Amino acid sequence: MTDLEFDLIDNLYFVQRFETLLNAMDIDAEELKKLLFQMVQKEWVKVMDMQTDEEILNAEVWTNNYSNYFYLATKKGLFAHNTL
Repeated sequence: MTDLEFDLIDNLYFVQRFETLLNAMDIDAEELKKLLFQMVQKEWVKVMDMQTDEEILNAEVWTNNYSNYFYLATKKGLFAHNTL
């Protein structure tokens, strides 16, 4: 787990908006988007639409609207975070 991945999981113990993560992390929006995408692929982070209370599983749907979704660390991500 990289330092950025560790910091991101650190911020995702509770559901967070993209905007909140952007303010908490020391990276720009494009870097955060890439990091979140990588973390979702690793199954360390899940993407949620709070209006429908559904998890977003489709990468294309997520890519088109990533800044409007909410994010949360998964059990797998928390385990990876806490075993360092």
